[in-house]
Amino acid sequence: MKLIIHRGTKEIGGSCVELKSKKARIIIDLGLPLVNEQGETFDSNTLQDKCVAELVENHVLPPIEGLYKSEQKSVDAVLISHPHQDHYGLLRYVNNEIPVYLSKGAYALIQASNIFIPVKTELQNVKIFENRKSFMIGDIKITPRLVDHSGFDAVAFTIECEGKKLFYSGDFRGHGRKSVLFDVLCRYPEKDVDYLLLEGSMLGRKECSFSSEKAVEDEMTSIFKNNTNVAFVFCSSQNIDRIVSIYRAAKRTGKTTVIDLYTAYILDSIKDVSKHLLQYWWDGIRVFYFQHHCRSLIQSGFKSFTYQVKTHKITIEDINKNKDKYVIITKDNTVFPKLLNRIDNHSGVVAIYSQWEGYLKNNNLQDLLTQKEITFKKIHTSGHAPEDDLKRLVNSFNPKHIIPIHTFFPENYETLFPGYDIKRLNDGEEFIL
Repeated sequence: MKLIIHRGTKEIGGSCVELKSKKARIIIDLGLPLVNEQGETFDSNTLQDKCVAELVENHVLPPIEGLYKSEQKSVDAVLISHPHQDHYGLLRYVNNEIPVYLSKGAYALIQASNIFIPVKTELQNVKIFENRKSFMIGDIKITPRLVDHSGFDAVAFTIECEGKKLFYSGDFRGHGRKSVLFDVLCRYPEKDVDYLLLEGSMLGRKECSFSSEKAVEDEMTSIFKNNTNVAFVFCSSQNIDRIVSIYRAAKRTGKTTVIDLYTAYILDSIKDVSKHLLQYWWDGIRVFYFQHHCRSLIQSGFKSFTYQVKTHKITIEDINKNKDKYVIITKDNTVFPKLLNRIDNHSGVVAIYSQWEGYLKNNNLQDLLTQKEITFKKIHTSGHAPEDDLKRLVNSFNPKHIIPIHTFFPENYETLFPGYDIKRLNDGEEFIL
């Protein structure tokens, strides 16, 4: 069986792996790059009005013949590990005849996101897989395993073919709200793994100040308990674990969590995947309406949802009457300054940044908050495994070989995993398993 990592041997984001056997050819993940060739933040606007040939030439699309809409199909399937753009963001270029395999939750989130983002990923040939239920693509056997990650319904893959077993870790961690999945993965590891494709996103980064989602929840609880005005929390609407942590912290302090219509729709879209996920109609949840979210839902044929949620709607006037009672989940975008200006008194307002700090480099959020004399705190834990969890996984699996992927520091693997055979590859290199 032949392995090619088209992108990811020396960078985080844009993940793409190809496996080719005698009878099948599959792609695992087809993500949008996070950085360009100069190491700067990738500008997705560069995709506009570009054909496949141009994007391949510019090293945005991997050079995979027979994958794209402009070509004759020669790829049998694309597998997606989880619904983060750096793992699925280039799917829109895939030939519609090629089936895309993903989890129910990943599909639901991608479909929901399509309503609110300008560049759509419209999947027409979808195959839903289930946790631990194996399926065949030609002579390749694939078994998905749910993992703990900030991406909802994320999986790793066990892949078996031609007498070899490969385990693709995808993105994972062991300190989220689903940490039991990591415990189970280590307690009942895949046996006789020949090649472990192991992510190393946290290598070379300083570890987050907060070690777990529980620690994030506890710190927010402490802040909310003593806060005398509105608390803003910046985080992604698709980081479901973090939404739950914020809600639980607010609930513990008798406060109401305010979400926007986009977040309400995201939560509603995955309610059939997990019956225990919070929803907009739960006690302690209210929904704030922004015109652009309403417009997106209406234009996509979901006007009824905007009416459905109205009984749980909250206005800025409601918030100003009892500001100390509300925790508002918000986004770090151009809308936030307008929202902040509608709060009639900023004394005691606190702003909590609860996502990767790297995003702060591209905006003036901290300057704005300093100007308004608003207390600013960073409370975040990573969606990826720190070194100790990487070691724990490797020691439980005891693979014959480890292949670095999804990391800027593949050279660290030799030091981190002494005694193991590390196969460091280059993007585009053909490797025979």
